[in-house]
Amino acid sequence: MTTPSSTTTTRARFLLLGDSHAGCVGRAARDAGLPFAGGPVGSGRDFLGPFCDTGAAGGLTFHAADTERLYRAALDTLEVTTLAGLPVPLVCTFGLSAHTVATRQNWDVHRDRHGAFPPGFPSSRLFARLVTATVRGALTFYDHTAALGLRVLAPLPPQRVPAMADPAVFFAAQDVIAAELTRRGVETVDLRHRVTDETGHQRPAFCERDDTIHGNTAFGRLILAELLDRGL
Repeated sequence: MTTPSSTTTTRARFLLLGDSHAGCVGRAARDAGLPFAGGPVGSGRDFLGPFCDTGAAGGLTFHAADTERLYRAALDTLEVTTLAGLPVPLVCTFGLSAHTVATRQNWDVHRDRHGAFPPGFPSSRLFARLVTATVRGALTFYDHTAALGLRVLAPLPPQRVPAMADPAVFFAAQDVIAAELTRRGVETVDLRHRVTDETGHQRPAFCERDDTIHGNTAFGRLILAELLDRGL
C-alpha cells in the first residue's frame, strides 16, 4: 500500500481515494504544488468485493482498519466527518483494478478445451453480469456517492496487462466497469487515446519502470491536467 500524500498548505482541490493506481495522481499533484487530501488507501483487490458499510447521514465505514484510518485522516484534512459534507470533488479508483478482475485462472471455467472463449463471450450479457458481480463492492460505494449527490471522477487504469491477466478480459471488463460507473453519475477520465499504442497497451513513456501494472508520474500528470480542465 502506498502512503497517502495529502497536502494541506492551502484549501484542498479534491479528495483522492483509491488503490495504488491513485498514487501517480497524488505524486503529480504534489509535484505541481496542487493541494489535495487523501491518496491510496489499499490495494486493488481490496475494493472489488464488499469493503464498506453505509449508514445514516452519509456515514460510511470501511471494513479494513487501515483503510478506515487513512480515510478518516483524509476527512480530517478537509474538516468534515462524512462524505455527505465533502466540499470538493472526489477522485476515486475503487473497482478499476481491471488486471485483477482479468486474472486468467478466474475465467478458465468459461474456456473450451482449446483455451478459447465462446464466440462473443467478452461482449455478452453473461460476461457483463460476471464482471459487475466481481466489482459489486465498488458499485455499492458509487451508489452511495450518487445518493449523496457528490461529484466523482474516476481515472481509468493504466492500459497494462500483466502475465497473470487475460488481455481480452481486461479490456472488455474495463468497458463494463466504466459503463456501470457512468450509470451512477461518475465521470470517467479516459486517456486511452493519448497513452496507448496501436495494440491498445500503454506506451512505455507512461509506464512505471520495473513494474508491470502501474502508470508513472507522467501518466499522473496527464490525469491531473484532465482533472484541471474539468474544473477541479
